[in-house]
Amino acid sequence: MAHKKGVGSSRNGRTSNPQYRGVKKFGGEMVTAGNIIIRQCGTKYHPGRNVGLGSDYTIYSLVDGVVQFEHKNKKRFKVSVVPFEFDIEVEPVDDAPVAV
Repeated sequence: MAHKKGVGSSRNGRTSNPQYRGVKKFGGEMVTAGNIIIRQCGTKYHPGRNVGLGSDYTIYSLVDGVVQFEHKNKKRFKVSVVPFEFDIEVEPVDDAPVAV
């Protein structure tokens, strides 16, 4: 005879929440400071310029800019953020009336 009751559903239900790992921002996408770029297990992707590495190997942006993936060596990728360059030149307009 069985010593335990068949209580399946009351003993189940201890699953952990999913981790949602992967690339969140791809190359060429604009990011702001603090945006998560990659959630990963271990350092499949290594931090480059203007990015930080969290304690759970999350790579995040430190500055506003554009994400760039590049090779670190033959086997490894490096993720960097290229900051925005604001080279906006405003030309004065001669035809505008001048307030006195």
